[in-house]
Amino acid sequence: MGDFAQNSPIPTLHNFNTKSLEEMEADLKLFSGYRPMELILPSLFSELSGEALPKIVQEISQVNYLNHIVIGLDKANRAEFEQAYHFFKQMRQPFSILWNDGPRLRAIHDELHAKNLAPTELGKGRNVWYCIGYVNARAKAEAVGLHDCDITTYDRNLLARLFYPIANPNFHFEFCKGFYARVANGKMNGRVSRLLVTPLLLAMEQVLGGNDYLNFMKGFRYPLAGEFSFRKTLIPELRIPSDWGLEVGILSEMQRSQATSRICQIDLADTYDHKHQDLSIDDASKGLSRMSSDITKVLIRKLATQGHCFGAETLRTIKASYYRIALDMAGFYQKDAELNGLEYDIDKEERAIELFAENIMRAGDAFSYAPMETPFIPSWSRVLSAVPDIGYRLRKAVEEDNKELEFSLAS
Repeated sequence: MGDFAQNSPIPTLHNFNTKSLEEMEADLKLFSGYRPMELILPSLFSELSGEALPKIVQEISQVNYLNHIVIGLDKANRAEFEQAYHFFKQMRQPFSILWNDGPRLRAIHDELHAKNLAPTELGKGRNVWYCIGYVNARAKAEAVGLHDCDITTYDRNLLARLFYPIANPNFHFEFCKGFYARVANGKMNGRVSRLLVTPLLLAMEQVLGGNDYLNFMKGFRYPLAGEFSFRKTLIPELRIPSDWGLEVGILSEMQRSQATSRICQIDLADTYDHKHQDLSIDDASKGLSRMSSDITKVLIRKLATQGHCFGAETLRTIKASYYRIALDMAGFYQKDAELNGLEYDIDKEERAIELFAENIMRAGDAFSYAPMETPFIPSWSRVLSAVPDIGYRLRKAVEEDNKELEFSLAS
């Protein structure tokens, strides 16, 4: 059981283990009559044969409050799209698969790309962007949830808790962010959140001074969680990064456009684990090295919009402050791990800190030397203004892909 503290600008919804899953699911079934719920699952084809996704599908198939499931399928040819359709047929809920590599969706992407309105990078951001565009075009959901497909500790209690704050018509929240303890297999995980984001926010506050944005970001217990839910009304104006700064970028957008009383965070699980990325010390374009640079760039860009300058001296000062704070935190984590009987490799932790410190400078250089870079994918409101029928055509393309496959399998 966690604490019950409310010590940040963000309302925190705890898990006291006093309400059963059955009670929550009964509530959600009732709420679905007021606020229909749709779940987005951004997936790689390779995840179908992984450890996590088969269990996730099995758990989801047991719930009765979801009106529709939207699956974004990346890196799949025609045969693999067919295999994915068979795989997801296990679920009892209606679903649609966005075959992102199929000719219909590729044609839409190419058209938008020609108008500089499409995501420029492959990856989760692009997948999520098309999925929320499809949800918006369907216009049948009021509450939308999203989580990753590599959660190895998944059970449907996570799903119920993710939707509850947004689906409950007595609550006024527009956006909900999940959090959890990143402890699994006898050790602490979540290195980028623990060793980069938290100490970097503190270092930026120390160097630049406190402001509402830094206070807002510090209020989230796990800002890099890939699980969040939101009201459909947020979709048209939502801008998201196409790189690995997705989660931090979305939080930045929420801080810009929503009152903090309309945003909450919820404890989703006692334990949580998923596929781990390599630190990638020797290749800054991959793994946690790339992730740390992308996240740092999002934070720098956001603070720059508020008038802060990031010259070489400022960046070096932030790096020095970050490094000292992060090393201190590693010492705190080491003691916490020992107290709780967890494995803790201080050498690996400090190597990660050294890499992240270097990437603060790399991110600052990238920001300085690419002043014309467009950091966000255009909002769907902008896209629909430029191409008014694109939402309808996106919906028809997805429906035709799915109907064509269903018909061919039935014949």
